[in-house]
Amino acid sequence: MGTGTEQAAVAAVVLPEAAGALDGGAGRGGRPRGPGGGGGLGPVALVVAGALSVQFGAAIAVMLMPVAGAVGVVTLRLVLGAVVLLLVCRPRLRGYGRADWGTVLAFGTALAAMNMVFYQAVERIPLGVAVTLEVLGPLTLSVLVSRRLINLLWAGLALGGVGLLGFGGFGGGSGLDPVGVLCALAAGALWAAYIVFSARTGRRFPQADGLALAMGVGAVLSLPLGIAVAGKALLVPSTIGLGLAVALMSSVLPYTLELLALRRMPAQTFAVLMSLEPAVAASAGFLVLDQALSWADVLAITLVIAASMGAVRTQAGRAAEAVRDESREAREAREARESREAAREAPSGASRTETRVDGARENVRKM
Repeated sequence: MGTGTEQAAVAAVVLPEAAGALDGGAGRGGRPRGPGGGGGLGPVALVVAGALSVQFGAAIAVMLMPVAGAVGVVTLRLVLGAVVLLLVCRPRLRGYGRADWGTVLAFGTALAAMNMVFYQAVERIPLGVAVTLEVLGPLTLSVLVSRRLINLLWAGLALGGVGLLGFGGFGGGSGLDPVGVLCALAAGALWAAYIVFSARTGRRFPQADGLALAMGVGAVLSLPLGIAVAGKALLVPSTIGLGLAVALMSSVLPYTLELLALRRMPAQTFAVLMSLEPAVAASAGFLVLDQALSWADVLAITLVIAASMGAVRTQAGRAAEAVRDESREAREAREARESREAAREAPSGASRTETRVDGARENVRKM
């Protein structure tokens, strides 16, 4: 896989909307270009605020589902979020080729599909459980990219967490809704695809332009489904207001906060902090939606968080080693080049010395 994919995998549990900024908003040295100034908040506080925003936004989305349905809520989030981002970013439309637009189309399709299936999941299973299962997609991507033996440990922890979540049975009774579980896992797979296309888009479009255009694609794709399923419910002022809140809290606000944070902390540290999102989601589900979790669920979420953090640290170590190797190779190449230049200059210096000696001898003969 390319460098952009590996870079995205380092931050494998990053909020999807921020993933494009990791690669595309950079000037780089590791720092993305974004809105200036971070105010008085430190980078850790910005990341925590972003995580709280996106997960409590998801909780509000669940509250809106009885009115507009999961598809209607996704439509409102994507359409309103796209409008805001397009107005803020005002991306340039000229000067791009067919391959560039194909990448944006794939990016936007992955975005729309990911949100569709994720919202189907949170309509059926607790928010914390859904986010935990969804994180398995980026976690798998990170493990595959790293290709290290220690990743078997992280994979084992993640599988142990999934096993605990299914301990009560994914079937009827008190177990989790199997459709909700499958939707959450599908959202995870689409999240991994999103990360790949996000990195590719970031290399082709400056700053957040690719993200804004992809959100526009997602909005266009979701709008016919939203109209067919939710109909006139999408036009109710209160529904639009809550939909705007979901769009701002789940897309625009966390994206901005994370861009500011990434300007002031390494991407690896950012990714480790974002590994805590399942815990934040579980807290939002408990506080807003009254979704209590069993001790087995809490332990399962903890295991998946540990696996995500471990995978991120492993991938970060691999990236650091690659940088060190590249620096060493560059230093050795520079030293070899300097040696060759010195060797070329040495004969020239000797020739000049011999010329001066011959001239001195000629002067002595003339005397």
